[in-house]
Amino acid sequence: MATAVVEHGHHGPGGAPHVEPLPPPIGGDHNLGSVCDAIGDIATCVKPHPREWYIAFACGFAMFGMFAVAVTYLLAIGTGIWGINVPAAWGFAIINFVWWIGIGHAGTLISAILLLLHQRWRTSINRFAEAMTIFAVMCAGVFPLLHMGRPWLFYWLFPFPNNFAMWPQFRSPLAWDVFAVSTYFTVSVVFWYVGLIPDFGVLRDSAPTKIQRWVYGILSMGWRGSAYHWRRYEKVYLILAGISTPLVFSVHSIVSFDFAVSIVPLWHATIFPPFFVIGAIFSGFAMVLVLAIPLRKWYHLEDFITDWHIDNCAKVMLATGMMVCYGYFSEVWMGWYSHSEYEWGTNMQRMFGPYGWSYWCLIFCNFVVPQVLWVKKWRMNPLILFLVSVVALIGMWFERYVIVITLTREYVPSTWGRYAPTIWDWATFIGTFGMFFTFFMLFVRYVPMISMTEIRELLPIRSGGRDGHAIAEGPP
Repeated sequence: MATAVVEHGHHGPGGAPHVEPLPPPIGGDHNLGSVCDAIGDIATCVKPHPREWYIAFACGFAMFGMFAVAVTYLLAIGTGIWGINVPAAWGFAIINFVWWIGIGHAGTLISAILLLLHQRWRTSINRFAEAMTIFAVMCAGVFPLLHMGRPWLFYWLFPFPNNFAMWPQFRSPLAWDVFAVSTYFTVSVVFWYVGLIPDFGVLRDSAPTKIQRWVYGILSMGWRGSAYHWRRYEKVYLILAGISTPLVFSVHSIVSFDFAVSIVPLWHATIFPPFFVIGAIFSGFAMVLVLAIPLRKWYHLEDFITDWHIDNCAKVMLATGMMVCYGYFSEVWMGWYSHSEYEWGTNMQRMFGPYGWSYWCLIFCNFVVPQVLWVKKWRMNPLILFLVSVVALIGMWFERYVIVITLTREYVPSTWGRYAPTIWDWATFIGTFGMFFTFFMLFVRYVPMISMTEIRELLPIRSGGRDGHAIAEGPP
């Protein structure tokens, strides 16, 4: 685990490089008991929830109701209520599917990859980032099912013996999505739950009511905190982290194959898999900041989600945002350099065609606005960082919009058409926000949003911790 940084050009005694210690991962003067009180009392409702929680839950539940109405009407009438047509047969459903899947990537990245890299700053944000992943994938999975037209026959996508001898078309990336997303969701849920087991054991022993002790006792699966349990737990946790790591890259790469294996101009490109993965990490960290900044203010968690954590997330956003912009430049460059009239023509249609406004919106949101993150003073300002993160999420949605609406203009001008979403498209999309925030607010209310046991390991030895070094990580 990295515990210090070396300043180049500065030397200490004997010519050794000057070592500047990293900021402490926890603020304030906490001990083992105060950590559980500050985090666990939120889940057990000993500490009252702020008024903002009730407002956020009410708004989310209202939008969730809108989603239920939109889906009910869709099942009664059919997908004709959406704006999809012959040249644009995908529309909002696939745009929103790819967008929500991208948001879910940051949770697995923070939990798995940063754990394997022994990064201490993941500890304060990994728990709710994992929950964000699960709820975002649930929102994403809704759209392909509804877009099928007959969602009650979704099981036809799986290879099971049947009397009709109908099998999925395994050469289609749409069939690959089923296995990739379902695997990603399953592993994410297991990884999230395994990390919660020690915390459930703590809440079982400290919960104020009998019902809470009974529920947390079941969820803790007999956790006693013995050395035997810790050794097995850490092995399983690291194995799941190793399994989850390739999923970060594989899932959105397979989602990008929905476009890249076609022969549509600007879709048939080998840059799509890394381009989609980096864009997913960019939008995922933006959502982490959108959730983390209000939560730490509402629940007064500044000692656990410190400015150091926020700054590191902003730096990841800046780095991945610049990589995404490189992908935009690469598309334009290859369209011009290839001398393909279809590639270059599609570029011109994107920038100056009927949907050119959306292209310049994504350039403004994903390239221009994130440049403020170069300035540390602005990067450390919670309000500015929150607004930049919201703009980045909007920009990444416009990126998917621009990619999908190129279906309206392909090779033959006689097949060109227009696409416009209907009110039911918007109701379904906004409704998934309600679904996401309803589940997330319930998670915040009943589950520790920050890992108490991992935070305890970050405490100094004098306070009962292990100074940031877990048994599985070894010595510094």
